[in-house]
Amino acid sequence: MDALLDTSAASVFFDGLLTEPRLDHPEGLAVHKDGSVWCGGELGQVYRIEPDGSSIEQVASSGGFSHGMAFDAEDNLYVCDLKHAAVMRLDAKSGALERFADGADGRKIKICNYPAFGPDGKLYVSDSHAFKEPGPGLFRFDLDGTGDLWYEEPINFANGLAFSPDGRHLYVAETFGNSVFRIPVEADGSAGEREEVASLPGVLPDGLAFDIEGNLYVACYEPSQVLRISPDGTKARLIADEEAHLLCHPTNLAFRHRTLFTTNLGRWHVTAIETAAEGLPLRRPG
Repeated sequence: MDALLDTSAASVFFDGLLTEPRLDHPEGLAVHKDGSVWCGGELGQVYRIEPDGSSIEQVASSGGFSHGMAFDAEDNLYVCDLKHAAVMRLDAKSGALERFADGADGRKIKICNYPAFGPDGKLYVSDSHAFKEPGPGLFRFDLDGTGDLWYEEPINFANGLAFSPDGRHLYVAETFGNSVFRIPVEADGSAGEREEVASLPGVLPDGLAFDIEGNLYVACYEPSQVLRISPDGTKARLIADEEAHLLCHPTNLAFRHRTLFTTNLGRWHVTAIETAAEGLPLRRPG
């Protein structure tokens, strides 16, 4: 499968190998409304990178391991934390990073992986459960931290999440199932039956993002590439790096207009990919 874009379309947006603070193997990623790029580190760091990529600051740290992240309408940042097995909340006004939620319905989150806000204003969170041991599932939380286990069926390492542009489906990257599937959001808000979107043999999908035309972008931890799945299900390789240098085990990804940013868990930088697509506008219910 040929790539739609040459690697010349990608560049290092910010190289944190030797900076202070260091950019410590980033995985989670979110774009703020001011254009700044936020990401996390393997010691629970939360970083903010200036919109032009000129500098970085460490805003907070949980002492854990930062996974996926998402902003709400008030610019509070929600960060999935592997070590704490919980969603952490960074208060935009006080700067405090505190535990927001660690389970619901009598179940604790095991591997807190990725948060995504739905059109209902609730926060949906993937629980990867265990390494190559399928289990539930997807949690849903109100902004007071109460919630429920929204999708109880076993998933083989639930990872990145993204709502469709119309908000009617939640798309899920199933890493060790080598697939992407979606769950309809029923009229009463409950989860519908799983619908297969793409089988990806030999590929470990991780992060997800949509453009305004409904194309789905999939960051692949292995091999190091980004795929594009059109609304009719056609799969294409957007960009790939066989040397795993510019793209090195990309995990989460997010649009800022026509630029698609990816974190690289295998290195110390954030990559910017210039595309012809316009990213889905940031959805911050509130």
